[in-house]
Amino acid sequence: MKFRWNKKYLYWGTTAFLVVCASMLFYFVLFRMDVLFDGVHKIVSIMMPIICGAIIAYLLIPIVNFMEKKWFFPLLSRQSGAVITRRKRKAVRFVSIFLALILALLVIYSLIAMIMPSIIESVISIINDSPRYFQNIQHWLESLLKNNPQWQTMVLDNIETFSPRLEAFLNSQVLPQLKELLQHLTTGVFGTLVFIKNVLIGLIISIYLMLDKEKLVTQSKMCVYALFDAERANHIVQAFRFTHKTFGGFISGKIIDSLIIGILCYIGTSLIGTPYQLLVSVVVGVTNVIPFFGPYLGAIPSAFLILMVNPLQCLYFLIFILILQQFDGNILGPKILGDSTGLTSFMVIVAILLFGGLFGVPGMIIGVPLWAVIIAAIKYFREEALKKKSMPSKDGAYENMDYLDPRTLKPVLRKPSWEESAHKESPGSEEEEPSKASEKNHREEEKQ
Repeated sequence: MKFRWNKKYLYWGTTAFLVVCASMLFYFVLFRMDVLFDGVHKIVSIMMPIICGAIIAYLLIPIVNFMEKKWFFPLLSRQSGAVITRRKRKAVRFVSIFLALILALLVIYSLIAMIMPSIIESVISIINDSPRYFQNIQHWLESLLKNNPQWQTMVLDNIETFSPRLEAFLNSQVLPQLKELLQHLTTGVFGTLVFIKNVLIGLIISIYLMLDKEKLVTQSKMCVYALFDAERANHIVQAFRFTHKTFGGFISGKIIDSLIIGILCYIGTSLIGTPYQLLVSVVVGVTNVIPFFGPYLGAIPSAFLILMVNPLQCLYFLIFILILQQFDGNILGPKILGDSTGLTSFMVIVAILLFGGLFGVPGMIIGVPLWAVIIAAIKYFREEALKKKSMPSKDGAYENMDYLDPRTLKPVLRKPSWEESAHKESPGSEEEEPSKASEKNHREEEKQ
């Protein structure tokens, strides 16, 4: 006897299974968050080589595409005519990936070789000269508060109380760790073995991803169109394109923007004679990757560092950073990034606080484009729901709307406030309604 599936019972069984799974997930989210996070952390640690490879490939694919489209394909088309065989395309892909990896490794090595020793040397000199810096700050405060003896006594007492503790902490905790870090960097043993393993396997995975990126995209599209109907699959593909455009434009643009800001900061601090120019410029450039809060996160410790050496130079530095960030926020940033996210300033702050609180510094970096994708998805589902109800789906229709007409489903505009007040204060408006009521009563009396 041949067994026949009943689609109705299969549908209800699948629905019941999904409801049970969703209920268990909801329970774990509410009451067993630590267990859920441990499971997610374990899965992420297992998949970390693949994640590293995907990140490396995602960052290097624009360079590979640029080399193929701007260098190699035009060169081959001039030599062999308009026909470029599949074998030549594969050879071009190999060469482009190899050159992109070499370029990335050279950039990383150059940054480590040129910047890291200077930074660590600057930090060590700061710690060693910290007593002199505290004395400079003490003398500066004495001259500043010389006309107010009460405040001068209180401030100097606090400095004398806390400066030995801070000096002992720097010498006993921070300085040995920095020296150990410098030794690890010079001997090439920086990081853990797990990190090295993840990066090396990630490099290999990134090569495979970059080699077969068109094939992977094609197979992903086929899976989407196999699972969903054509209209819904088109929306899913467009959503992934929007996500790629948002993330790619924001991350690459922010890296370029931060690099330019770091270079401009080094030039400016060198011109005004600020101490530790390279260290301050690296801090400002790296923290500039974080939107909105990044400039302040980099400027505050840098200003405190300069304040210990020369308070007047700290004032010059703060003025320069203010000008630099205004230039970045109003001219350079919009020129490079454009409207890649489409978020308001309030939404940017919400994204940074939310994802920064959940995932730390990586969440602050990727939170803005991720929040932009979430907001775009919410707007899409909102517009689709309004269209199904035959209601206006654009924002402009609801700006000056008083209410929506239930019969026509069209917005009824609200009268301006000045027009309503003029209508209320017009002469005879209050006497008009009582006169109509009295006339009606008079007619009823005559009928009786």
